[in-house]
Amino acid sequence: MRAILLRFGELYLKGDNRNIFESILISNVKDKLKDYDFKFEKTFGRYIISNYDISKEEELVEKIKTVFGLHSISLAQEVEATVDKIIDFVSSIKLKSQSFKIEVKRADKSFPIGSMDFAKKLGEIVLENNPEVKVDLYNPKTTISVDIRLNKKAYIFDEIIKCQGGLPLGSAGKGLLLLSGGIDSPVAGYLIAKRGLKIEALHFHSYPYTSDEAREKVVTLAQKLCDYVDEIKLHVISFTKVQEAIHVHCRSEYMITIMRRIMMRIAQKICEQNDLGAIITGESLGQVASQTMQSMTVIGGVVQNYPIFRPCIAMDKEDIIDVANQIGTYQTSILPYEDCCTVFLPKNPVIKPTIEKCEKEESFLNIDSLVNEALQTEEIVYLKN
Repeated sequence: MRAILLRFGELYLKGDNRNIFESILISNVKDKLKDYDFKFEKTFGRYIISNYDISKEEELVEKIKTVFGLHSISLAQEVEATVDKIIDFVSSIKLKSQSFKIEVKRADKSFPIGSMDFAKKLGEIVLENNPEVKVDLYNPKTTISVDIRLNKKAYIFDEIIKCQGGLPLGSAGKGLLLLSGGIDSPVAGYLIAKRGLKIEALHFHSYPYTSDEAREKVVTLAQKLCDYVDEIKLHVISFTKVQEAIHVHCRSEYMITIMRRIMMRIAQKICEQNDLGAIITGESLGQVASQTMQSMTVIGGVVQNYPIFRPCIAMDKEDIIDVANQIGTYQTSILPYEDCCTVFLPKNPVIKPTIEKCEKEESFLNIDSLVNEALQTEEIVYLKN
């Protein structure tokens, strides 16, 4: 019988809390496969999916690969964990590659033959039935694995498919992603979700300075993230009046800094209203003027009682682009629709702002009124995988 063998990663480190994380992971796997019929079994160190429609196997694999907390999976043949049944199946293997090795793992230590001895015996059988191939223990073209589990079943496979890793989605709480139309913020959302944090998203638009296409671009990015985070509540807020007020009353070199400080104030309000525990941004140290150490200190200084997570902080742009391509957001991110951060962009933004100078510039604004007016423009878009 065909089966899919699922392996988890960091859950091994969770000690007494491991059952909590496993429960969340199992629930996430089952929810991801809710549209399919299958049997789910938990055995020590593994999850087994079987009794599914073989014609849907590729679809199942693609779904499972997006589940955070899984380290890898293998498509396997499930047989009874007896010497004869395993030998019967291995005897039928025909290899197309030039070299191979056999690996045997025994979670069930009651199995009557030791792992190395059984691997040697099975290797001899494969050689007998495939005389044109040779054994290569160090660099084989094919590795045939025999995984003997405590459920008295053995799983035989020749490929390990890498999954997302990380921690189960929802095991670390829930936060608010500041989602622009750029490359970095969707990557930040993916990376923080990989650490177990569910996300909602906040997008600022500046219509009519930014277009409807720019807004829809962000909706598309959020939808693509749903492949990994299942669902997103997207908060869309008009930032036009805020930017116009900053443009009129504040020095141009401080516009970006003041703008982001107000964004952070609004983000904190959204967190308070929606029981969210953190703010997530796509900032990468030194990438632009607003992402210097001094800028991030001043911008983040308006946030109280909430951590600001910056998953991309130490990543090169090329590294960020690689992840964006991996998760399918890059081609959407580079569409030529401007977001609100490009409106009234100054020629020489300050790169080492101080809190004192920012507070002086903000004294020319009615910050509370601007924040409250912006919050009143909020639209909610619900997105699901």
